[in-house]
Amino acid sequence: MSDRRTFLKMMAAAGAVSLAPSGAFSQDRVAKLSTKGGVIDVHHHFSAPGGIIAGGQPWSAEQALAQMDKFGIAVSILSMTQNGDLLYDGTEKGRSAVRRGNEHGAMLMQQHPTKFGLMAGIPLPDVEGALKEIEYAYDTLKVDAIGIYTNDNKGRWPGDPYFEPMWQELHRRNAIVYVHPLAPTCCSDLKYGPAASMLEYDFDVTRAVASIVTNGVMFRNPNIRFITVHSGGTVPMLAGRMKDRVPPGAEKYLPNGLYAELRKWYYDIAHASFPWPMAAMRAFMPDSQVLFGTDYPAQSIETTVNELPGLHLSPRFERMMYRENAERLFPRFKA
Repeated sequence: MSDRRTFLKMMAAAGAVSLAPSGAFSQDRVAKLSTKGGVIDVHHHFSAPGGIIAGGQPWSAEQALAQMDKFGIAVSILSMTQNGDLLYDGTEKGRSAVRRGNEHGAMLMQQHPTKFGLMAGIPLPDVEGALKEIEYAYDTLKVDAIGIYTNDNKGRWPGDPYFEPMWQELHRRNAIVYVHPLAPTCCSDLKYGPAASMLEYDFDVTRAVASIVTNGVMFRNPNIRFITVHSGGTVPMLAGRMKDRVPPGAEKYLPNGLYAELRKWYYDIAHASFPWPMAAMRAFMPDSQVLFGTDYPAQSIETTVNELPGLHLSPRFERMMYRENAERLFPRFKA
């Protein structure tokens, strides 16, 4: 019991949240969020007409806007990152699907300029196609960011030298890059019971972050700002072990140590606002790097927002997470 009290005191001193579930909200009660200007959701999936989000969920702008209003969300930054097998198939079909989705997202952004932003997809592993799509997305569609997966569906992670031309172009454009999980081919059908979505998504978040950091992508391309998901996956829990196992030769990319590079990332809290991941993330990450997200419609918005009242977050941190941190990244939505 004394060990448990000591642990809880340490978490409180680190600014962490309570480790006990609140049970404050039943499933039929709406925990509407409140902050000046409304909340900005950086983790909101959309699909082109006729498309289905992973998990079998349909999506429409009208339905999305109604859900946003229900929960006090003023802005959603749209991304297509739920169709990796289609978008990352390395064929003309994949390139066409990416272009079609980006153009539909841009149309939604034009129709609802104060409600929707857009993170454009790119057709990896085709780097040449990705470079063309980056140019089209920024120069013609006027997108807010670029969305990629944690791996290229062909056994490569983002720090692989194969992708360096893409990173150089994104650095030149001062890009925001949103990194969403995709179960890698090695581990998407392991026969141990759980589906890949139960564990592998968050494991692959950590693989991608480590790949980018230890292979020098951030060191060579410091103008890029990175966002990832789910309160950092397993990064906050593994950061200490990662620090003591930096690959030989990677130290040159970490002039201020591994922790400093990991803390430059932004993490959204989509479907990871439970007390335990929030405690780990807040003990490791600066408050300035935490963003609000929902993973809608792959997850119901309730699965994120109904956890928040029981965390007893300070009004200052809520303002930062709900809006102010995202405003720095996406200043066109500044209240």
